[in-house]
Amino acid sequence: MTYPIQKTDAEWQAVLKEKHAEPGAFDVTRHASTERPFTGKYAKQWADGSYHCICCDNKLFDADTKFDAHCGWPSFSLAVPGAITEITDHSLGMRRVETVCSQCGAHLGHVFDDGPTPTGLRYCMNSASLNFSPS
Repeated sequence: MTYPIQKTDAEWQAVLKEKHAEPGAFDVTRHASTERPFTGKYAKQWADGSYHCICCDNKLFDADTKFDAHCGWPSFSLAVPGAITEITDHSLGMRRVETVCSQCGAHLGHVFDDGPTPTGLRYCMNSASLNFSPS
């Protein structure tokens, strides 16, 4: 799949270093790794603002859509329209829906259909793939 923003691995590493991203951010965003639950810097953050892709700054979520799913990762009930691309993921012997940034293809996490109303969705994100912008 091709995304509007394209960079080499070295360029992405430089971008993440410049932004002082978490140590695992490159593996999470560019190689679809997953951070350990309850370890990400945004798992317990509840400030007003918005969450953006750590790689390209694409706005992904408003903070008022964040909720505590008790899963160990930041969870949101609604993404900014058009900000996320969903890809069927058959890894680990199961069927899941991977979420990636629609601008740069950074792996963000997965979306599940066990979230709160009205959407019923739980966007389960890696903190390492996010950057927070306060209001």
